[in-house]
Amino acid sequence: MIRIENVSKWYGQARVLAGCSTRIAEGEVVVVCGPSGSGKSTLIKTINGLEPFDEGTIVVNGVSVGAPGTDLPRLRARVGMVFQSFELFPHLTVRENLALAQVVVLGRSRDEAHARGREYLARVGLAGFADRLPAQLSGGQQQRVAIARALCMDPVCMLFDEPTSALDPEMVGEVLDVMVELAGEGMTMVCVTHEMGFARKVADRVIFMDQGAILDDCPSEEFFGNRAGRPERAQQFLARVLSH
Repeated sequence: MIRIENVSKWYGQARVLAGCSTRIAEGEVVVVCGPSGSGKSTLIKTINGLEPFDEGTIVVNGVSVGAPGTDLPRLRARVGMVFQSFELFPHLTVRENLALAQVVVLGRSRDEAHARGREYLARVGLAGFADRLPAQLSGGQQQRVAIARALCMDPVCMLFDEPTSALDPEMVGEVLDVMVELAGEGMTMVCVTHEMGFARKVADRVIFMDQGAILDDCPSEEFFGNRAGRPERAQQFLARVLSH
């Protein structure tokens, strides 16, 4: 589903991605973790072209992301993206937030878009919230609306960029529950997250990054179960995040 080969990126003289390579199969759930500033969010944003890259190749569902002439808006319509901040339009109701891209990008009728929106709102546990504005929702509810909006576009895969980092601790679980359900249904997912419990429970593989490079890429049971076999920087990271 996703092939990343020798991808590098610079901001001026600073190299923020250093020859990153990995492959993600259809239906696979991959968690990308590492310390702050390690390049995790930059890497995930290159997958749908939100961040351009300077070297290497990324192919998503047969489409080369960096190739001249690639229709990036069309690609992004098929690659769902959920951000740290919810990115909902504050002046639109939940119903209209879910319908807008369906109508503008996919060409669906408003009635069809609203029907699809109702379906996915129910799926994330918010069936009665269609007429509310984002400001009338909790953070966890807004993030679940953002997930429903992405699902309305019939994505071939979903990207999550620290989707719980802006939430109060009590709201984290309701978002993770939706993500666990999606994973169980076979959605291809790449998740940048510090939620190691989620990674251990759901991820097929864990990618560990530091200083723009992929230092480890292995099955999740190996990442958590064989800490002595991990690179030293990954061992340090695990010792800190799993001690709390």
